[in-house]
Amino acid sequence: MKALLLEAPKQFERIEIEPPGEPGPGEARVRVHRIGICGTDISGYLGKMPFFSYPRIPGHELGVEVLSVGEGVANVKPGDRCSVEPYINDPDSYSSRKGKPNCCEKLQVLGVHRDGGMRTEFLLPARKLHPSTRLAFDQLALVETLAIGCHAVNRADIQPGDSCLVIGAGPIGLATLEFVKLTGVKMIVVDMNEQRLDFCRRAMGVHHTIKASERLEQDLRDVTDGHLPDVVIDATGSSASMSGAFGLVAPGGKLVYVGITTDEVKFRHPTFHKVEGTLLCSRNALPADFRRIIGLIEEGTIDTNPWITHRAGFDELPAIFPTYTRPETGVIKAIVELD
Repeated sequence: MKALLLEAPKQFERIEIEPPGEPGPGEARVRVHRIGICGTDISGYLGKMPFFSYPRIPGHELGVEVLSVGEGVANVKPGDRCSVEPYINDPDSYSSRKGKPNCCEKLQVLGVHRDGGMRTEFLLPARKLHPSTRLAFDQLALVETLAIGCHAVNRADIQPGDSCLVIGAGPIGLATLEFVKLTGVKMIVVDMNEQRLDFCRRAMGVHHTIKASERLEQDLRDVTDGHLPDVVIDATGSSASMSGAFGLVAPGGKLVYVGITTDEVKFRHPTFHKVEGTLLCSRNALPADFRRIIGLIEEGTIDTNPWITHRAGFDELPAIFPTYTRPETGVIKAIVELD
């Protein structure tokens, strides 16, 4: 059975592995049809993802088909098309029992801590499968990305009348914008890449886009009636951006980190103290986020079609993948096809 292994940073290898056996109790055997490429995959490829271990079969944004199920599985059946919730938690852990399985002390993320979906078939806990009778595999592969943004906006608890700034218009920033848009508040996007800002205006209906510059604070005040944004969500994974974001929050406002960095984040305490700011982090997503997103796509509230800008066949991915790391390539979302 074919698979793609990231042996070390920037070293993809095509390998042959044994097919999985039959699923045990609570498990499902799935065939992978689509894989989405996201910032985690790119950071892992570049050696910049703090939780990534090598060698690793990547792939956690997945559209799969159920082939067989083990004893006790009732939520899916053979033939079901599913999105995969790739955060494999211990249901008995303290955080899981508190309703925070995304922060489980023993969390194993597919494609990061354990081998993921860049292979033909594999076994996983059936409770991590979210089926849909209406969505295509392309759409199902995008649910996980959207779930990251959904959870970040839930963490932000945006209120009517707030203004919300999203810093970074990569896939995670765009996923965040989808759910900021549903709140109906004023949206602002900041990025260094004009192509991405154009995508936000054209495909996502964002009226206020700002190219990052030395006058960013004043540009934001011009949009927010002089008081800066009430909610700032940083989706860059850049320590410089994350450090600077402390100075962009309105009095009583919130700063949410959905991006992650291995570098230090620094700020002057009086800057954030004087506005009585709240700092939040958003990690992964929750099962309810996946169910909500599938429903929103099914009913047409979220349109995933504009997201997919690049496609690759499974066998050609190692040669193409380096281009996805370059901003000038204009990748919003790349999809790998295994059919």
